[in-house]
Amino acid sequence: MAGFLPSLETFAKGTLATAATLSTVGAGLLYYGQNYLIYPSAFPPGSRTDVPVPSAYGLPYTDLELKTSDGITLRCYMLPQSKELSKTHPSATPVPGEDRLTEDQFMASSPTVIMFHGNGGNHGHRIPLAKVFYLRMRCNVLMVSYRGYGLSDGSPSEKGLQIDAQTALDYITSDPCFSKTPIILYGQSIGGAVSIDLASRNPSKIAALILENTFTSLPSLVPHALPLLGPFSFMCHQKWDSASKVPLIPPTTPILMLSGVADELVPKEHMRALWEIVARREETKTAGGVEFSKGLERAKYIEFERGGHNDTCVQPGYWTAVADFVADLNQFKSEQSETKL
Repeated sequence: MAGFLPSLETFAKGTLATAATLSTVGAGLLYYGQNYLIYPSAFPPGSRTDVPVPSAYGLPYTDLELKTSDGITLRCYMLPQSKELSKTHPSATPVPGEDRLTEDQFMASSPTVIMFHGNGGNHGHRIPLAKVFYLRMRCNVLMVSYRGYGLSDGSPSEKGLQIDAQTALDYITSDPCFSKTPIILYGQSIGGAVSIDLASRNPSKIAALILENTFTSLPSLVPHALPLLGPFSFMCHQKWDSASKVPLIPPTTPILMLSGVADELVPKEHMRALWEIVARREETKTAGGVEFSKGLERAKYIEFERGGHNDTCVQPGYWTAVADFVADLNQFKSEQSETKL
């Protein structure tokens, strides 16, 4: 027994040393390498060079290069609405009275969706989603390519993506046609955090938000997404603190929240916590003196029992909920216009 104790002591010391080493490496990985963990823009392989284009899905589009305030070039897609879609695409939803409008008037009368995608892949991988907004809901669609993603220049970071989002919004609000449209932000996962941040800084410019499977903040997500690094979550300098920014969004701004209960990356508790914050926004029955349409709910939360992190958008009822939300927003806009007249 006496001969065994030194071995046990040596083992204990070795275990502690190993744990300390792993802790140091883990902490270093989280602090210095977290941008690579949070923004895996090269995954799946080829995502930085192979970017699908809308024309491959039969959609007309424009390659849009946006120059950010810090000199980064973002290579995005713009899908502007056209009356011709009703003739060239059998699946396009007809718009009553479109024949009486010029192309510019038709474009200006359609909502504009700015799409902010999740942290993996590139914006080209989300073209099937843009197609639904474009053909079914007849929205103008700006598909943003973050810095360091797809063919865009630079490297991703929280500050960088915030600048990218502002650049996209500034482009829309400075365009003679798009600036007249209601602007809807659609964000998935980290794209939801980008959307919340952008809306909190531009409260008067955003008509509505659609958020899917996003989180309260990145530090609070680390223990679940990277359990081994959970003890070092305080070292996460990429914050994306959506919980603190939601209250800055006006209570009159409609928000649709779509949560996959089976999400394996972002626990459903994050979306539920954000929903509680959204629901606590000051209750106001009017917006600028105009009552909301009875069909328009300023805040709505929907759960999809079988929705995982990457497949909630294909769950039954998902796009019906989105289409109804956008249609109600259009109805509200029409009621506002009639009231002003």
